[in-house]
Amino acid sequence: MASGKNHPTFSRGEHTHQVPMELFQENRKRLCERLKATGQVPNGTFVVLQGGVSETRNDTDHEPIFRQESFFHWAFGVEEPDFFGAIEVDTGRAILFPVRLGEAYAVWMGRLLTEDDFKHLYSVDEVHFSDQISEVLKSKNASLLLTLHGLNTDSGKYSKEAVFEGIAEFEVNNEILHPEITECRVFKTDLELQAIRYANKISSEAHIEVMKHVRPGMYEYQAESIFRHYCHYTGGLRMLAYTCICGSGHNGSILHYGHSGAPNSKRLEDGDICLLDMGAEYYCYGSDITCSYPANGKFTQDQKAIYEAVLAANRAVLAAVRPGVSWVDMHKLAERVLLEHLVQLGLLKGNVEDMMRVRLGAVFMPHGLGHFLGIDTHDCGGYPQGTQRIDEPGLRSLRTVRTLEPRMVITIEPGCYFIDTLLDRALQDERQRQFIDETVIRRFRHFGGVRIEDDIAVTETGCELLSVVPRTVEEIERVMAEGRSSHQPLPQEKK
Repeated sequence: MASGKNHPTFSRGEHTHQVPMELFQENRKRLCERLKATGQVPNGTFVVLQGGVSETRNDTDHEPIFRQESFFHWAFGVEEPDFFGAIEVDTGRAILFPVRLGEAYAVWMGRLLTEDDFKHLYSVDEVHFSDQISEVLKSKNASLLLTLHGLNTDSGKYSKEAVFEGIAEFEVNNEILHPEITECRVFKTDLELQAIRYANKISSEAHIEVMKHVRPGMYEYQAESIFRHYCHYTGGLRMLAYTCICGSGHNGSILHYGHSGAPNSKRLEDGDICLLDMGAEYYCYGSDITCSYPANGKFTQDQKAIYEAVLAANRAVLAAVRPGVSWVDMHKLAERVLLEHLVQLGLLKGNVEDMMRVRLGAVFMPHGLGHFLGIDTHDCGGYPQGTQRIDEPGLRSLRTVRTLEPRMVITIEPGCYFIDTLLDRALQDERQRQFIDETVIRRFRHFGGVRIEDDIAVTETGCELLSVVPRTVEEIERVMAEGRSSHQPLPQEKK
């Protein structure tokens, strides 16, 4: 954290993006305005949030790198664990409550920050230690405390509600806050967009760096390592937005490859197509970018055909996005374009509209077209009250069914995968198998998959493309050829 005398900011050095604490002041102001507009909060109402807590791994004293709870970060921008925060709805005044640490902690953690230190660091109105929360709120005649309790429609988990000693002495409502603060997070301010642009800029550059180095003989985790190093070393992005997916060959058809049971450990083979889904975050604001290309730097005819089919779907949606457009319609547009190309390639036969009716697109693109992006990779607000999932293949995987509005940030990530389970099921389905040329499909059984994922911000007239990476076959092959001229031996190649 860096700060001038009057303008505290977050950065990781002069070469990195400067995030002013006004970002969080604006967020708190927006929240208070929304809460007052509900007509449900009396004078003297306070929002009370609990930040993320310090943890150790299993039963050890190993401390994983702390990452702040997302709602708390949105409101306060605090990096440290074990904080509480309060916002006076009438005035927007903010109070932070850090944990009181004993003097002995200074031996291990350096100088302990004072209340005044935290007040200046995070540009809040007051700071008191967390053992004083009840006392402070009583002194301010708090009439109602709004705590956070609500369902995350992506994870199926509930947000953590603030609990502190003495809270039972206050009137508490845990229903009003969640829908209002969630809706605030859906729409990004100018300062939030700047942070997301920076995360995209560095992550895009890191993808290009990986593209230059990838070649047969490399392991998937080595591609991941190049991405991680570039983001942290060059841009100060210490945290990834999610677990890197570095699938090559058949692994590219595993939608969430890279997990602990499949840790990006395969060796890249000549002829493999790679699907690299990686994004880093800066001060908790993230990016989510996927690039697909051949390990050897040169697309085969089949690889080029599938890649250009997915790219056409991506670009069709990119051109169609604007305020007032249904995200469900965008998903169907991507499916339709993909199916049209698969017909041209001979994998499918028949009428595309008939294929759409039997949901054939979900056989090749079983996931949703994209998701909100912000402090979380799958950002909140996809299914506000009054909306519901569409219970049909592919569509049920959509992470939102909303109509697009300015300042939403969302991913566009169509894909085409050859997944045995889905292909076998389709070939057993009388409605779907009539459209599939089983002989041609057999040629693609071990192809893997292609995904092309970009991040966009919806504007008043269309959208802003936030991720900037090579996308055409020609651009990718040129970048990979340039990179090959400076390849150093891989560790496994050294004698």
